[in-house]
Amino acid sequence: MHNVARTTGPAAAAEDTGQMPALFDRAEGDAAPRGRRRTSGPDYEQIQRSPQFRSLRSRFRRFVFPMSIGFFVWYLAYVVLAAYAGEFMSTPVFGLVNVGMLLGLGQFVTTAVITALYVRFADREMDPRAAEIRAQATPVTEGTPQ
Repeated sequence: MHNVARTTGPAAAAEDTGQMPALFDRAEGDAAPRGRRRTSGPDYEQIQRSPQFRSLRSRFRRFVFPMSIGFFVWYLAYVVLAAYAGEFMSTPVFGLVNVGMLLGLGQFVTTAVITALYVRFADREMDPRAAEIRAQATPVTEGTPQ
């Protein structure tokens, strides 16, 4: 479905070729940069190679991956029960509330609990270590290739 909605005005050259117009043209004398260059800020590649950053990343993964897998298994169990154990899910607990409704609400509760646990984990473990790494980072000066 190419060009479904045509405009009534004249077509621009970029529309005829199908190419996007250049938003930031270089002046004729400007050469393209040879490598990634940055004007200032921390040396991110040095930070990534540091043992402190690797330790931080490892600690983050040891929290996030098991938590994500656990929640995924819990969610998948809920979906499978809803699909294949309709009689169990429709078992009344009290009044019009059944097991399926309680497990469904449990999904929301679990999400809130995981969020609170992560915020607490980040405040106690991740943020102080990240601030320490940031404070130790050497800045990059203008024109230094990365």
